[in-house]
Amino acid sequence: MLLVVISLIIINTFISRIILNIYIEERKSNILIRANILSNDIKSFTIHNQIVEHTAYMESIILNHSKKINARIIVVDKKGLVIGDSNKEYLNKTFKHVEIQNALEGITSSNVYNFEDYGHVLYISVPLILQNNIVGATLISISINDIYSTVGNINKSLILISTACILIIAIISFVFLDFVFKPLERFTKAIIGMSKGDLKQKIEINTNDEFKKMADAFNAIIMKLDQVDRQREEFVANVSHELRTPISSMKLLSESLLHQDEEDIEVYKEFMSDISSESDRLNNIIVELLSLVDLDKEKLHLSYKITYINFLLEKIVNRMQPLSEQKNIQLILNLKEKIQIKVDAEKIQQAIINIIDNAIKYTQEYGEVIVSLYSKGRWAVIEVQDNGIGIPEESIGYIFDRFYRVDKARTRKTGGTGLGLSIAHQIITLHQGVIDIQSKVGEGSIFYIKIPQDIEL
Repeated sequence: MLLVVISLIIINTFISRIILNIYIEERKSNILIRANILSNDIKSFTIHNQIVEHTAYMESIILNHSKKINARIIVVDKKGLVIGDSNKEYLNKTFKHVEIQNALEGITSSNVYNFEDYGHVLYISVPLILQNNIVGATLISISINDIYSTVGNINKSLILISTACILIIAIISFVFLDFVFKPLERFTKAIIGMSKGDLKQKIEINTNDEFKKMADAFNAIIMKLDQVDRQREEFVANVSHELRTPISSMKLLSESLLHQDEEDIEVYKEFMSDISSESDRLNNIIVELLSLVDLDKEKLHLSYKITYINFLLEKIVNRMQPLSEQKNIQLILNLKEKIQIKVDAEKIQQAIINIIDNAIKYTQEYGEVIVSLYSKGRWAVIEVQDNGIGIPEESIGYIFDRFYRVDKARTRKTGGTGLGLSIAHQIITLHQGVIDIQSKVGEGSIFYIKIPQDIEL
């Protein structure tokens, strides 16, 4: 409202000044025409480039012009002596006025004066020129109070119009104020609630505007934060369970050994083997957690070098073979092409192992996992296909999220923490690659690891 008021004041002042100048210029033009006519009439009273003394006829001409324009007219000779005055006040007196002095120097001039008794008066003076010689000057003074009165009335009208505009704008503003600020109040309330840890906030806005888009974005963020918070809680519970289980097993086995009455070396070997197995399990969980910490702190730097992917996959499959044989799963390597590309071999190996390990975990006994290698366009593609339990369609978009697990109960049995696929996805992304998935519940899944063959370092 303040900006509107200031703008209207500036506009009204500007318009008022323009109108006043237009009226004054128009009046000045009319007076100049009359002054020039009078000058031509006065020229007839000149002899030898000098105006003759005041005569009754000259006086009648001056009075006639004065009455026509309702103005005072003074005529002086080239020495400034008044030889004609419509008010007869300065006859035969020297009249030295700035406009008269300018006119006697050959300059037509005009000024507006504001007198306490007479108000606003316009003075215009023109030189009397005869045969290129200045023989005198004519000064016309005319009241322009009517102009200022007219402009004053226009100003009043502008003020009324401006006041009406301000009132209309104020009414419209207050009418729509609630409409505009209600969504902001909802946002503020939701944000305050979120800052207190309440991630169940939701903003309902039914309008089809920017507030609706903001509300949808806010709701999506809240939903994502709430999901991450739930996954974090589940992750903490799962990791606590996973860490507790091997520790409890090792404690139980070690206590059993301490309470053994007989010194049977075979029993000791069996128990120590179990303790070693639980230690490896505990170590695997810790390694995954440390990898996640490194990713979060952006410590994962890639060391690129030319790598023969065929040989890398052979090494990985040989390493994973014992795990697949434990479940009687057939692990097949299908190398369709020979491919060499620049990658960080150690990190890529970690990502591929995580995905193959995931495929073996979720494939039933006597199942099959096929690892294939081929090129497609600019991509080197590593395909991992299984005929396991598959992934529900609604979960595919979340399986690379940290802590996310499709089947919590089954994952707990298989010892998963929900970090393997997230780590693999991060590593492939750092290689400027992508991972695509095709899956159907009960039929199995296919993971496509795509790494650019022309990777830009």
